[in-house]
Amino acid sequence: MTPATLFKFLIAVLLVTCLVACVRNPAMPEAEDGARLFQANCAACHGSDGTGGTDAPDLTKIALADDGSFPRARVLSQIDGYGRGKLPEEAMPEFGALLAGDLVPVEVDGTLTPTPRALAALLFYLESLQTP
Repeated sequence: MTPATLFKFLIAVLLVTCLVACVRNPAMPEAEDGARLFQANCAACHGSDGTGGTDAPDLTKIALADDGSFPRARVLSQIDGYGRGKLPEEAMPEFGALLAGDLVPVEVDGTLTPTPRALAALLFYLESLQTP
């Protein structure tokens, strides 16, 4: 195999690898994807606009309560259940289906963290709801 042929072969392998990676890693979820999940799983307690209900907190003021910064790690822990049980008044149910499926990289505290796609979508939606 000549150097030119080897070079062309390596470029072809690289292009095929990139193509496979793109097909296997669909686009990141967006806030609109999370809005659908929110309406199906959260709106009954938190209201359709996230401003809270009788016993559920207002989800539009999460960042405001954290000095203007949206606490992704804390929010993910609350949704996925890892934060459950720390306060006796917590009554939020588990949403196991949000933990299934493909993982996507989500920046959490400066680190890309593999996060289930549905959970990431819901996180992005909640982040979009924040009021100044």
